[in-house]
This record gives sequence, structure tokens and C-alpha cells, in this order.
Amino acid sequence: MQDLEKILENNNVKPTAMRLLVLQFLLDKKVAISLTDVENYFDKSDRTTLYRTLQTFVKSELAHKIEDGTGIPKYALCEENCHCEIDNDLHLHFRCTNCNETVCITDYKIPTISLPKGYIAEDVNLVVKGICDKCSHN
Repeated sequence: MQDLEKILENNNVKPTAMRLLVLQFLLDKKVAISLTDVENYFDKSDRTTLYRTLQTFVKSELAHKIEDGTGIPKYALCEENCHCEIDNDLHLHFRCTNCNETVCITDYKIPTISLPKGYIAEDVNLVVKGICDKCSHN
């Protein structure tokens, strides 16, 4: 638990028992997860507490929220030293239309997009939809 506490503290997040548990859950996952996924795993926990935990992680830039086209927000941990900055930290997301998993592909960064004068980008999200590597081998 000590390493988990350090991760939270490095992101200015007070290490509570639930935050430590949710952080471990996110670390164990290789895919982006929804609030429902977290709620199903922690079936004895309050949905509001779990939601607030995820929101705290997003606000502290420990995790990021992904809109993958399903209408259900997904969450994944950020890379180390990520600040969710549009020009530096944004990466590709891939949603498999076969297994419905969404994954971060952090090695592929979203290129800087020039907007017309007067437009200000607040968020950028690039989702590629198709068949993932696990499903394409079946």
C-alpha cells in the first residue's frame, strides 16, 4: 500500500481507503473502465463515493476521462508526469467493436490541431473504432 499512497500523495490526493482500493483496481486493468465497472467490482460500496473518487483522480490529473462514443464515460490512469495538456499529453484511444473494450494507446500522440482564429480548444479526444489485437487473432 505504501507505493499506492505515494502515487496519490504525488498527485495531491489524500490517501483514503477507498481511493487506495480504486487506484489498485485501475492499476490492475489494462483497459479503460466505466463507473459501472468499478461499482460492480466494489459491490458493497456507495456509487456516489466511487464516482467522487474517479472525479478526484481526473481533477488531480491522476486519471483521464474518455468519451469513446458509447455514451458511457470511461476512465484510465494517466501516464507518469501527464498534465492532460492538449499540446503535450493527449494520446489515441481505441474501442474494439467486437469485445467493446477501450484502451489507451499512449505511444501514439494526437497531433496538434490548428483552429481558426477565435476558437479555443478545451479538450481533444481521438477514438479509433475497429477490431483490437486480441480479437483480430481469433
